[in-house]
Amino acid sequence: METKLEKRYGLITAIAMVIGIVIGSGVFFKAEKVLNATGGSLTLGILAWIIGGIIMISCAYTFAVMATKYQYVNGVVDYAQATLGKKYAYYVGWFMALIYYPTLTSVLAWVSARYTCVLFGFPITGGECMTIACLYLIASFALNALSPVLAGKFQVSTTVIKLIPLILMAIIGTIAGVGNGMIKYNFTTVVKQVNPSTGLFTAVVATAFAYEGWIIATSINAELKDAKRNLPIALVGGTFITMAIYILYYIGLSGAVANKVMMAGGESGAKLAFQTIFSSLGGSLLFVFVIISCLGTLNGLMLGCTRGIYSLAARGLGPKPNIFKQVDSITNMPTNSSIFGLLLCGIWLLYFYGANLTKPWFGFFSF
Repeated sequence: METKLEKRYGLITAIAMVIGIVIGSGVFFKAEKVLNATGGSLTLGILAWIIGGIIMISCAYTFAVMATKYQYVNGVVDYAQATLGKKYAYYVGWFMALIYYPTLTSVLAWVSARYTCVLFGFPITGGECMTIACLYLIASFALNALSPVLAGKFQVSTTVIKLIPLILMAIIGTIAGVGNGMIKYNFTTVVKQVNPSTGLFTAVVATAFAYEGWIIATSINAELKDAKRNLPIALVGGTFITMAIYILYYIGLSGAVANKVMMAGGESGAKLAFQTIFSSLGGSLLFVFVIISCLGTLNGLMLGCTRGIYSLAARGLGPKPNIFKQVDSITNMPTNSSIFGLLLCGIWLLYFYGANLTKPWFGFFSF
């Protein structure tokens, strides 16, 4: 008898996936790019975050409507098949399995390693960083492949932990900024003149990556209890919470340092803001929270990556579907699909290193 994936995840895990995957390292340091795009206009910057958030919520709502009607193996592939047919779903499944999941997962492994190296003083382009990135990849794979329930709990835990510095900065930074006049100064001062329309559009684009990743939560719809109810709630509720946190955190930062200081450098500006509000220890702890935040995002991405080729195999599609659709009777995970996902992550991590972190290996094909 063929083993099927169990219904093991609840609403809290689904919401944690949406929030935890979207909120990575970008939110801590995106203020600089948004402010530079708007010429230091805090009003335009907040508007950009609102517009980007509304776009994300609108897209999530569209998928939420689909989630109330269709449920099979992998949300995105399910919806593609329901709307445009099996052939289109086949191509979408391959894109998700070969490119979308593993590229994001491998890059997040490197980003997690990068901030680990910054914390401990290692070079971010050397062998130490790549070794740590590989270890993070393997550890994330092991957690998801061997204990998916524990991976779900880890996702919830890291999501809660990563929200702590954001909420603290949003509250205390805003209170401090109102008290010392920094927020009023930042709202009424423009660092440089830019075309408002062009600046706003560029800023919205800058927020796009910070709002990306929520769609991966649909990869667990086959394992989500009462998926037709819980997944739509998680998609809409999770994206709305994310937008609210981003905007409040952005305002909190403006209460800590001047916009021109934040524009001078993302990492140094955010670190200075935390040092201003929470002392020098806060600046150091920031990177600890960033690492935890990145690892939470990595876990969520790996959760989707391990199920990538399985979403095709479960439909009898792709290479050797009988092999890749096998679900381990002990772990209740598609082990062969998981291993395939890990190998793809390793290949993309190697490509990322050869194309971006050293003298390009791939010539014209280095992106």
